[in-house]
This record gives sequence, C-alpha cells and structure tokens, in this order.
Amino acid sequence: MKSVEIAVVGAGPAGLSATLAAAGQGASVALIERDEHLGGQLVKQTHKFFGSARQEAGTRGVVIARRLGQAVREQAGIDLRLATTVLGYYSDKVLYLEEPDRLAKLQAERAIFATGASERMLIFGNNDRPGVYGAGAVQTLMNVHGVMPGRRVLMIGAGNIGLIVSYQLLQAGVQVAAIVEAAPRIGGYLVHAAKVRRAGVPILTGHTVKEAVGEEAVEAAVIWRLDEQWRPVPGTEERVDCDVICLATGLSPLGELMWQAGCRMAYVPELGGHVPWHDDDLRTSHEDIYVAGDASGVEEASAAMVEGRIAGLAAARSLGHDRDVEEKLGEARRELAALRAGPTGEKIRRGLESLRQGGDGR
Repeated sequence: MKSVEIAVVGAGPAGLSATLAAAGQGASVALIERDEHLGGQLVKQTHKFFGSARQEAGTRGVVIARRLGQAVREQAGIDLRLATTVLGYYSDKVLYLEEPDRLAKLQAERAIFATGASERMLIFGNNDRPGVYGAGAVQTLMNVHGVMPGRRVLMIGAGNIGLIVSYQLLQAGVQVAAIVEAAPRIGGYLVHAAKVRRAGVPILTGHTVKEAVGEEAVEAAVIWRLDEQWRPVPGTEERVDCDVICLATGLSPLGELMWQAGCRMAYVPELGGHVPWHDDDLRTSHEDIYVAGDASGVEEASAAMVEGRIAGLAAARSLGHDRDVEEKLGEARRELAALRAGPTGEKIRRGLESLRQGGDGR
C-alpha cells in the first residue's frame, strides 16, 4: 500500500489549486480524479472570469484548466491518478480507490476533499421527457463536444449559470426563448443579464415552469406566474415553444465522502445544502480532513481556487511544511474576503456565519 502526506480528492479548480499549494510547500501529494481529464467544470466554461489578476480575471475557464493542469503535471512530488474513484475513507487514514483495472488502497496523513457539487432537479409535469437538461449537461454538449442540445431553449434560472449558459447558447446559434426565474429579482451578475437582454431574450422573474409538453420529447413548456408567497397563480399559464428545457436551478455540495468519514455536517441553505463544518483553514471537525470548493459551500470558481490554496497550505503546514506559509495564507484569506465583499457576497457571508453556529443540525 502506497503512502503520501496529502491526498486531494477532485481535480476541479479547488483540487488543482490545493494540490499545487501543498506540493509547492514540499509535501508529497496524490491527486485523485474520477474523470479522465483535469479541470472539473472549468473545461466547459468558455466565459471570461471576474476578479483580480490573481484569480485569472479576463481568462476563460478552459484556459485556466489547461494552465493548472499543466502546472500539476510539471510539479514534482505529485502522484496523479485519473479515472479513479474514492470509494471510502477510513479511520486508519486509508482511502479505498477504484482504479480502471483494480481496487487499491492509499494511506494519507491528510485528505482534502474537493468533490464539487451536483445539479439540482426541479419537479414539474413531464420533467422526465427527452429534452429536459441540466445546465451542466448543456455546457458539456456544446463546449466540450460541439453538439447543439436543440434549436430553441427555455432556460429555468437567472443565476450566473443560467445567464452565462444562455449567452453561450446564443453564441452557438441556438435560440433562447426566455429565461424564467422564480425569485422576484435576477440572482446573477447584472452584466451577464444585460448581455442576454441586449440579444433580445426576455427574463421573466416571479415565474416558473409548470410542465413540459410533448409525448416523445419536449415540444413546448407551460410557464406560470408566482405570487409573493411563491405559489403558482392559476390562470397565468403561458405556452412557450421550445425543444429544450434547461435547468439552472442551483447546485448541491457533494458531501458523501465527508458523511462517511464522520465529519460533522450542517444544513445551510445559503451554502447549497449539507456542508461539513470547517474553520478558516478549511479544516473539518475531523482533524485530518480538509474541504475546499463547492463541497464546502457553492460559490464561483474563483473562490474555489482560493479556498483550494488555503486548504493546501494549511494541510501542508500541519505536517511541518511551514516555509513562508503564514504570509501565503494571509494573502489568500484577504483575496477570499475581497471576493465575498459587497452585496454579491452577502449570501455566502450569511451562510458561513450560520455554519459557524452549526446550521440547523440536520
């Protein structure tokens, strides 16, 4: 059985950053990724990032994935394991792995779980019809495989994902009939909303989808208005012709490994659902396990990269790799605070405050 100092699970923006930070301190690191590529969601993000130069502002996600992936491959001390799934984490600090051709064990003094998040489904009539997609699936089809998901799309959700994917659909030559948002206001950055509005796409706040229409596949959708208590208003139904209903209705942190490992979990709606309690170093209630990225609370990829850096540095420091680490941690924490400042960061700040108090304990 092989041993390393730090095992990082997940090679998205948080996991790649954590790996580079820990290895850069001199720690031996194993990076484990269930897919066959590095970058996670970054490989399908063709839009340019916001933030500062340190967070790759003005750079497209696909380029960031390529840069981070190349840095990982060139960094000494990293055991890279692609197409490998972590089946469990056990009290003897052993991770059980399902590799392409065998089951294996890996012992790690510290583990960083950067497992990301999964898309939420929405309950409505005929939501199992072909043509109902999650936004991530639409991005994968278009931006990874070059396949149009359909000819005319109804987007559900006006957060950043819904707005960005709508614009990417327009760039690919796909019509966007409308963007429907249940909340009374747009949840994403207004700069993204302005781009799709300039392209003639209406954004209908206070609305949701009632049902998909079509026997064999989506032929249209019926939407309706919501009142101030988020209840559908009968008589406001409207048919929208489309062959794709795209759901950008939020993400839920993937915390299965942390549940299984015995980390204390809390339900915090502002962070996306159940997340592990963690301190400012991203250390969980399990002293040997750290968390970073969407698994710790759903945010933008820029925040995930900074969180990964903090977790990697803190985990390495706990093993004695403390060269200039306090200065690096201080810089990373300042960056993260800046990303969470202002009105756009209010939700995550509120969620983190709730987490420190234990959430609702569910």
